[in-house]
Amino acid sequence: MKEQESIPTGKVKRAGKFIGTGAKIGANYLKHYGKKLVTGEASKDDLHENNARDIYKSLSELKGSALKVAQMLSMDKNILPSAYQQQFAMAQYSAPPLSYPLVVRTFQQQFGKSPEQLFDSFSRSAVNAASIGQVHKATKDGKTFAVKIQYPGVGDSVKSDLAMVKPIALRMFELNASEYDEFIQEVEARMLEETDYELELRRSVELSEKSSAINNVIFPGYYPAYSGHKILTMDWIDGKPLGEMLKGEIPSNARNTLGQAMWDFYHHQMHTLKAVHADPHPGNFLVTPDYKLGIIDFGCVKVMTADFHKKYFQLLDPSLLDSATRLEKAFYDLRFIYPDDTAKEKTFFTDIFSQLVLLLSRPFRSSSFDFSDKAYFESIFAFGEEIAGMKELRKSKKARGIKDALYINRTYFGLYNILHDLKAKVDTGY
Repeated sequence: MKEQESIPTGKVKRAGKFIGTGAKIGANYLKHYGKKLVTGEASKDDLHENNARDIYKSLSELKGSALKVAQMLSMDKNILPSAYQQQFAMAQYSAPPLSYPLVVRTFQQQFGKSPEQLFDSFSRSAVNAASIGQVHKATKDGKTFAVKIQYPGVGDSVKSDLAMVKPIALRMFELNASEYDEFIQEVEARMLEETDYELELRRSVELSEKSSAINNVIFPGYYPAYSGHKILTMDWIDGKPLGEMLKGEIPSNARNTLGQAMWDFYHHQMHTLKAVHADPHPGNFLVTPDYKLGIIDFGCVKVMTADFHKKYFQLLDPSLLDSATRLEKAFYDLRFIYPDDTAKEKTFFTDIFSQLVLLLSRPFRSSSFDFSDKAYFESIFAFGEEIAGMKELRKSKKARGIKDALYINRTYFGLYNILHDLKAKVDTGY
């Protein structure tokens, strides 16, 4: 893959890139409607494919939070056409990497030394590259390391990038403006944390130590002496990215082992640690030759308060939907409904969110669950498409749901998708 020699880091340069992308999208629409006028037909698939290619190319050159949003959207299979999913999913672990001179510059700024002066060997090319940083392989004193280097200017551009992404997201994906404004604050907070590798180092050490007893899950060791605000050094884990493994053949018993390990890891975080690895996409996991699950990225962590945990996880109580009084209070607590909603709005949103809770909590209503169940996931995606088309949701002036739930919802959505792709049957513990 061709390496980038530079990244636009100033607001003006990055804004110019966004404007240029907007112009390309506009040209694609003109081409689409021009063809429709001339021939009477024009496939929207071609329009989506052209837009997805142009948007991804632009965002991958910008890196940072703009590309991270694309990665997040790629996991929402009920929001984006497949062309966007396929392009944006590349942000998980195969974005265009930075050239080696930029890597050296980051080391000089951090340590006053080049990578070769710190390590016995250091790969000049990245072994993988994602939205926030890229990874190089290094050795020293007989040990092998994975060294994650953050792209220049990523942390400084989070706020301005998200502001520029807003009109594209609202227009192209018909997102609810009030919900976008509410939840983008949460996205901004998590992304700012992701650009702080010193914070990630502390969380990685703490959370991996507290999760070390989980069967078939392994974590790298971390090295503060070779880490800093823009560089994070950890043990190299021999294995393949989960995304690559999912494209090939995995024995059925190994699929169940990996799925159970992932389920147990998240269950432990949710209910014991109340701090969650909130970015479950295939690029953040490795599979070892003996089919253990390697956890390699604690950049995005959502910490839950005891109050939020109690309010959110009451939704898993099977008896909740049987009590109108308890259900109403739970939905008020989570802002699915509001005291000043009209009777019609309360009925509508209570019905919609009751259906959603019943559907998404199904794995928790039995002692085991088969995530290979195609019909279950088709019903989730169909309901998601139905919700996406509801004008009552798109035009609502209120955000439905509390922002603290955003990354917990996304965590379960990502977890379910991975377990489905694994075709895993897991013991849920319920």
